[in-house]
Amino acid sequence: MRIGLIAIDGCFGSAIASIIDIVRVADGARGDVDPRIDPIELAILGPKRRVTTTASMTLSVDHPLPESGEFDVVVVPALGTLTAAATNDVLQSRDARSVIASLGRLDEATTRIAAACTGVFAVAETGRMHHRRATTSWFLGPEFRKRYPTVALDLDTMVVVDGNLVTAGAAFAHIDLALSLVRSISPDLAQHVAKLLIIDERPSQAAFVAYEHLRHEDPIVVEFERFVRASLDEPFNVAFVAQSLGTSRRTLERRVRAALNLTPLGFVQRLRTERARHLSATTDLTSAEIALRVGYANAETLRSLLRRERRRS
Repeated sequence: MRIGLIAIDGCFGSAIASIIDIVRVADGARGDVDPRIDPIELAILGPKRRVTTTASMTLSVDHPLPESGEFDVVVVPALGTLTAAATNDVLQSRDARSVIASLGRLDEATTRIAAACTGVFAVAETGRMHHRRATTSWFLGPEFRKRYPTVALDLDTMVVVDGNLVTAGAAFAHIDLALSLVRSISPDLAQHVAKLLIIDERPSQAAFVAYEHLRHEDPIVVEFERFVRASLDEPFNVAFVAQSLGTSRRTLERRVRAALNLTPLGFVQRLRTERARHLSATTDLTSAEIALRVGYANAETLRSLLRRERRRS
């Protein structure tokens, strides 16, 4: 397998380093796992002869972007941004536009595209994600949905594979992305690399999502979230909440789904389990006491929800 790793000035340093290390360890270890596994080559692609990452690491570019089609997989790492505004600025830069144009010219029949974190935005700019599943940095989910409404965004999943398109979540999900690429070559090799590097399996972003940091512009959803957070210990009735916010149940359900990709009840359950985990880690309250504080009269109901979330993650 030939893997082309795209790098532009300001890209996330640890993302680049982790992908390089995992792929090169995999190539070095493949003979110990199965001598029949073909060599795994990794090269740096870019718009310039040298690029500098956020960690001030300077990389020599092996191939210009027009040669991307010669690789089996082209990987787009994080752009090195943490906000929607900064991501938008980078996407408008000359280097990013050249990357987007290069990705748009790739033949989907011969080259897979893999991306993580804000790098997924660059792939989405090509239009290749239209009506396809993907994931990205959980905290930029609302901005991603606004920019690319036809993409089926799954913020819970760490790595999403949809045909020849592979996407991964925030920052250190590059590790999961690299392992996913190795796993596509040989599951045994991926397992061996994970053991060598002590990489724990993390198939979900759900445990890391702090919903109070998900920014969106819908005033109804903002008020809904405030209302729910202030009354987590009370029974939830979506019709009553909608009336309290001066809207209809149907409108509330539609707007919450559009902003958060969850039903109102689903969002309330997420907030309750989030609060329960926090109370469990920071207080000496019993399970029954925690359950009451997050709106459940029966502690077993809360435990069931927490078990369900662990299975999902």
